[in-house]
Amino acid sequence: HIDVMDGMFVPSISFGMPVIASLRKHTDMFFDVHLMIEEPIRYVNALRQAGADGLTVHAEACADLPGTIAAIRESGAKPAVCLSPKTPLSKLDGILDQVDMVLIMGVEPGFGGQTLIWETLEKVKQLHKIRKEQGLFFKIEIDGGVTKENARAVAACGVDIVVAGTAVFRGDIEENIHVLQEEINTEGQNAS
Repeated sequence: HIDVMDGMFVPSISFGMPVIASLRKHTDMFFDVHLMIEEPIRYVNALRQAGADGLTVHAEACADLPGTIAAIRESGAKPAVCLSPKTPLSKLDGILDQVDMVLIMGVEPGFGGQTLIWETLEKVKQLHKIRKEQGLFFKIEIDGGVTKENARAVAACGVDIVVAGTAVFRGDIEENIHVLQEEINTEGQNAS
């Protein structure tokens, strides 16, 4: 999971294509690139050429969300869409069958180390129910606020992928990963 921020959609600025291209030279791991940028359609092809395998765009940042998703798929990347905590699931109406993943932000996007907004877990549960009822196959990812103390509750909501930044990198990384995986998988969950 690689966060790209433009200082416009969110206040922070992070790296872009050159860093992704540099990282790509050292691994063939799947690069899930989370675009916290305005009008991400402008950068789809450049990001794909830099080595992005999946591109996650914020529904709130796209003037033409279906067109952006189509452009991502046409580039050869896997399209995903993200919702900020206050954005309703209805923003995804008509596109859930077009994406490979839906990312629900557990915090306001842009800064690490925030506390999980517990109401976002209800959104995850609703999305899980929609996926099942409609026979869809997109993955559900949550990003932000996940800690070893709440990882079990997060995993129990039906997520497939958990993104944990501060919970991994603050302290002993190896131990933190082990504890998070243990908590996530405790109740038979297979979230990664």
